[in-house]
Amino acid sequence: MSFKEFYNIELKKKLKDELKLVNVMEVPNIKKIVVNVGAGEAVTDKKVLEKIQEHLNLITGQKSVITKARKSVSAFKIRKGLPIGVKVTLRDKRMFNFLEKLIKIVIPRLRDFKGINANSIDDHGNLNIGFSEQTIFPEIEFDKIDKIRGLEVTIVTNARDKVKGKKLFEILGIPFQK
Repeated sequence: MSFKEFYNIELKKKLKDELKLVNVMEVPNIKKIVVNVGAGEAVTDKKVLEKIQEHLNLITGQKSVITKARKSVSAFKIRKGLPIGVKVTLRDKRMFNFLEKLIKIVIPRLRDFKGINANSIDDHGNLNIGFSEQTIFPEIEFDKIDKIRGLEVTIVTNARDKVKGKKLFEILGIPFQK
């Protein structure tokens, strides 16, 4: 049974009962997962974005997109339209595959992990997790990286508030601090 089937068959019923919802359509769902890497050094070295794209493609199994600066910031020597990052938006099957990998493989590999802070969930029930290095993903070979970079994973839900969002993530198996 795939993680998506497990979520739709078992976890939705459990979540509906715990939140005391009347209709199954009220149960919060995961809409998409966005994996993002910002690269400030891309201003001086254009090859950096290609390396980051390779790594994100390996991690997510989907082609990544280069993001450009929306406005100029003179303190960081950034001009509007300059490429400064890479992102991937995952939906449906790839989203659930990535989520399963994140919960069962990546989070347990973190050193000195005490749980994710509950404040990482915003008022709309979305979860933002920042990782300080990309090497925690099993696809990345430590010998082949040029520099350790952090990345951000945003799990977007249709939960209406923080409480429903947190309950959804707890049922999925994401560990929170006590």
